[in-house]
Amino acid sequence: MTNANQEPENRKNGAPAEFVKSLDAAINSLDELNAIHGVSPVFEVIDAARPLMFSAEGLEALYERVPAIESARFFGGSDWDYPQTLVPSLAARTVRHGDPAATMVESLSQIRLLAVAKGDYIHASISAEHAHHFLAQVLAMNLDLVVGDLQEADRLRPDQLGYAVQNLYHYLLRHLGYENLLEHLVAEVWRILAQRPVQVEGVKHMVTQIAVCLEKPDALGGDVGDDALQLINAVFSPTEGCREDPGFGIYAERLTEMDDATLLQEAIAFAQAMHSTGLVSTYMPVFIRYLRGRWNALIPTALGLSHTGADAFHCYPALIQTLIDEAVFPETSQCTYGLAMMLERGILYSPSVAPSLWRQIRLSLCDAAAEKIVAVFGSSRSPECFLLADVLNVLGRPLGIGQGNYPTCQSTRALSMWAYNMPAELLRILAWAARDDEIVMRFEGNSISSRELGTGMAAEPPVDVDAVSLLTVPHLDRIYFEMGRRSIGRGEDPHKWVNAEFHGDHVGHGFRIAVDVFTGSLKDFEGFIRDFYAAYHPFYNGNIPVISPQPAGIAVTDSATRFLGWHAITIQRLALDPDEVMRVYFFNPNNDSGQNWGQGIVTSTQGHGELYGEASLPVAEFASRLYVFHYDPLEKREPSDVPTDDVNRAMQLAQSSWALGRE
Repeated sequence: MTNANQEPENRKNGAPAEFVKSLDAAINSLDELNAIHGVSPVFEVIDAARPLMFSAEGLEALYERVPAIESARFFGGSDWDYPQTLVPSLAARTVRHGDPAATMVESLSQIRLLAVAKGDYIHASISAEHAHHFLAQVLAMNLDLVVGDLQEADRLRPDQLGYAVQNLYHYLLRHLGYENLLEHLVAEVWRILAQRPVQVEGVKHMVTQIAVCLEKPDALGGDVGDDALQLINAVFSPTEGCREDPGFGIYAERLTEMDDATLLQEAIAFAQAMHSTGLVSTYMPVFIRYLRGRWNALIPTALGLSHTGADAFHCYPALIQTLIDEAVFPETSQCTYGLAMMLERGILYSPSVAPSLWRQIRLSLCDAAAEKIVAVFGSSRSPECFLLADVLNVLGRPLGIGQGNYPTCQSTRALSMWAYNMPAELLRILAWAARDDEIVMRFEGNSISSRELGTGMAAEPPVDVDAVSLLTVPHLDRIYFEMGRRSIGRGEDPHKWVNAEFHGDHVGHGFRIAVDVFTGSLKDFEGFIRDFYAAYHPFYNGNIPVISPQPAGIAVTDSATRFLGWHAITIQRLALDPDEVMRVYFFNPNNDSGQNWGQGIVTSTQGHGELYGEASLPVAEFASRLYVFHYDPLEKREPSDVPTDDVNRAMQLAQSSWALGRE
C-alpha cells in the first residue's frame, strides 16, 4: 500500500498498453449496453480510466478518447450531460472533495471541455469560448494544486485521487497554453465582476487562490499589477484598520480606539472597495454593526450612497436598521452591497415595498424551506438570516440573478423581472414559498398550485443559487411547465399565453415568433424583423423607450454559428451607445452574458454603455438571434417604414447561422 505522503508509483510512468486496452474495452461495453438499454452503469469506464490519470501519457490517452466516451453516453442522464449548465465553483469542489466516482466523472468532463476549448472536439451544447472560460475559472479555484504541494486532505484521499487531480491540473495548464496564467485569471475575475453577479463565493475563492499565488511570485510568472492587488484588498483588507487582515476580534478592538476622523476614513475606504469591485470584505459587517451603536449617521457613507440612497436611508430608519441587525454579518457580508444598491434604486418609495420587507423580517420559515437553506448555506446563521440577506442581494441587483446549473431560464428571468419592476410581487411569492412551501398563480382565471404538480423542466433542485432562487425556482418551474401544458393544442407557441400570465400584466400582449412551432421552419421572417424594429427601435417606433422590460427568446449559437438551443432573456432597453450605435441591452439569466455567437457577434457586458448585469449588441446583430418577442400592439408603428437595409442585415445573419436550412 502506498504511503499517504508518497506519490503513487505509476504517477510519472507512461500509459501502459493494458490500461489503454482496458479503457477501450470498457467504453465499447458501455456503448453496446446503452445502444440496447438506453442507460447503463459507468463504473467500468471509471475503473479503467483511473490508472491513466497519474501520467501525462495516460491523460493524453483519455483526451484522445473524448469522442468515444461521449458517443458511448458516459455522461448520459447526469448533470454532466449538459456542460453548458455546469458551474465552475461546483466543479472545483467536486474534483477536490467529491466521492471517488464523482471526482472521476468531473475529471473526465474537464478533459472533454479541454478538447472542446482547443477545437479538437465539437460539442452540440457548448462553445469553445464557454469551455475555455469554464476551465480558466476552475484553474483559478485550484491554483494551489498548480503551484504548490498537495494539502494533507488531498494526500489522504482514497485511491490516491489527490495526486490524480493534481496531475490533471498540470495537464490542463500545459494545454491551455497560458504564458502568464495569473494575469489571465485576474482578467477573468474582473470580467465576471463587471456583470455584478449576486453569487460571488466562487469569485472570492478565485481571489483567495490568486492571493496565495502572489506569495510565490515565481510560481506562475506574469505581472498582475494593481488589478490583482485591488481584488485582494477588497476581499481581505480594504481599509487601514484591517490592512494586514488581523481577524475580527482585533479589528473590533481597533474600532473602539478610533476617533471620528479615523472612522470616517474607514467608511470611505469600505465604500470605495465595495463599489469598485462589487465584492464586500467580511470586515465590513463588523464595521457597520459597530456604527449601529456609535455613529449610525455614518452608515450611508460606508455604504457609498448617493443623495438618492441616503435619502431613502433616512426616510426609513427603523426598517434599514432592522435589516442591518437581522441580515448583515460576516457570513452574509455580500448583502451589504445588496442593501446599498437597493437603497440606490429607490424602490422603498413604492408604497408596498417597505411593508413587504417587514413581513419578510418577521417571517417564520417552514421546515422544508429551512432544511433547504441549511443544506446549501450551513448553520452558522439562521435560515431566516441567510434568506433575508439574499433578499437584499436580489432586490439590489435584479440583473445579477443567475440560474446556475439549473435549466430554468424562464423562472430565473421572472425573478429578475419582478425584482426589477415589481419587488412587492417578488416578496409575496417568496413569502408563500418560504412559509407555506407552496406558490399559487392564476392562469386564465384558474388557480395553479405548485404543491399539486410534478416536476417541471428540472428534475433536481438547485444548489448553486441564491436563497431566494433556492426556495422559489422549483415551485415556479413546475407552474411554468403546467401553464405550457395547458396551452398545448392551440396551434401556436404556448409562450404567447404563458409569458403574459406568468411574468405579469406589464408584459405586452402582442406576440411574434419567427418559426413555425410544428415544423421549426421560418415563418414570415421579414415581417418578424420589421415588427421588432417597429415596436422597439426608437428611430422607427416614435422614440418610445421600453417602458417595462419584456420577455423574449433567442436562438443561441456558438462561435462557429452552430445552433445550441432556445433561451429566455429580457429586453431591458434600446439606446445609443457612446459611439452613437443603437444597441439592445438585455438580461441573460445564464450567469455569464459575455458570449461569442459567431459571425463577429460578441455580446458585450461593459464598455458600450451597459449597466451592471446587462449584455448588449447592435440592433441588427441582436435581431438576427431573436426568435420570439412580446410587444404592445397599440404602440407599434408602421413596419413598412423600417429601412430594407436594416431588415436584410438581420435576416442575412440569421439565415447563415441558426436559421440555415429552415427556409
